[in-house]
Amino acid sequence: DDKLLLRFKYFHFFDLNPKYDAVRINQLYEQARWAILLEEIDCTEEEMLMFAALQYHIGKLSMSSDVLDFVNEPEVDEVESALANLEVALEGGKTNNILEDITDIPKLANYLRLFRPKKLTLKPYKQYWFVFKDTSISYFKNKESAHGEPTEKLHLRGCDVIPDVNVAARKFGIKLLIPVADGINEVYLRCEDEHQYATWMAACKFASKGKTMADSSYRTEVNNIMSFLKMKNVTSVPQVPNDTEAVDLSSESLVSPRYVKKFKTKQLIARILEAHQNVAHLPLVEAKLRFIQAWQSLPEFGITHYIVRFRGSKKDEILGIAHNRLIRIDMTTGDPIVTWRFSNMKQWNVNWEISQVAMEFDQNISVAFTCQNSECKIVHEYIGGYIFLSTRSKDQNETLDEELFHKLTGGQD
Repeated sequence: DDKLLLRFKYFHFFDLNPKYDAVRINQLYEQARWAILLEEIDCTEEEMLMFAALQYHIGKLSMSSDVLDFVNEPEVDEVESALANLEVALEGGKTNNILEDITDIPKLANYLRLFRPKKLTLKPYKQYWFVFKDTSISYFKNKESAHGEPTEKLHLRGCDVIPDVNVAARKFGIKLLIPVADGINEVYLRCEDEHQYATWMAACKFASKGKTMADSSYRTEVNNIMSFLKMKNVTSVPQVPNDTEAVDLSSESLVSPRYVKKFKTKQLIARILEAHQNVAHLPLVEAKLRFIQAWQSLPEFGITHYIVRFRGSKKDEILGIAHNRLIRIDMTTGDPIVTWRFSNMKQWNVNWEISQVAMEFDQNISVAFTCQNSECKIVHEYIGGYIFLSTRSKDQNETLDEELFHKLTGGQD
């Protein structure tokens, strides 16, 4: 009669399919839910209310006897769809999804506002003409000067892209942490509205992974971002019951303790019911998927923190491990100092006698540290595990290479 608690160690979830992965989706939903409620990851008030509304909605559907566990979008066989498009194209017709010329990479061009945080200065956002092409952003003084040399060109491959959004306040910002030789170049972009934000945010996320807007999933990513913004947007004239006490809603179990203290119970219930209107149409499994995706979009998602001491340093610092990078973080301010991508790693090894992890990256960059609050084996397992996951393809028939996984994550072999 023992209770066994399980959670996913690696924050890199492979190919979630609502048709086949209902159990795994439910496990991830529960892990995400408790991460939010226990404040293991930070989120804004707007995001917390959205998470609460989704939990309330999922709870209602779970108790219903006529639950349909399917997403709204019909299942379409990718091979059949591709063949149909090819057949129409060969006949000279027009396909449902326009077959893009692979040499024609789309671009974005808009006026955006830019801000660079600098110590001892409070300079406001400044407007420039921005052009997004391939995986880079160039900005110019104005639209007329776009044919000349840009004021600056930002290369986004390998950068961190962080949302900086408050829908209620009409704030649609993108925070870029761009690795440079001597640390991180921190840049803030401010968009005018939801649509502009969605297109630029999706482009930035793709560019950070080395993809362009010509990728077939770019439009899907834009639509996903728009749907998240819609979920966060509470209607100006909310249609909520006047008698909140008559609603079967335990608000304390839907939000973290910080927000339980901030709001009175009736006020919190009313806010959750307002937010619920944006998600009330979702089927059960899709609502859980939206919760997981919203969790994944949080700035601090998937970063595991350890206290380490880097070689040559006399003070402790924080090492953040994400699915695609390592982050050196200042323990006092919490600010990232430098980022190392796994894609640029040549090798890593562990000196088990002195518990030191050493790594070599491109451009002759060497990094070594000792763990202060955990065994170095745990950090080694994370690095090896994420590198293994990055080698997997989307091929459904791919056989899991367990031998490679144990080789990359194993101990003193």
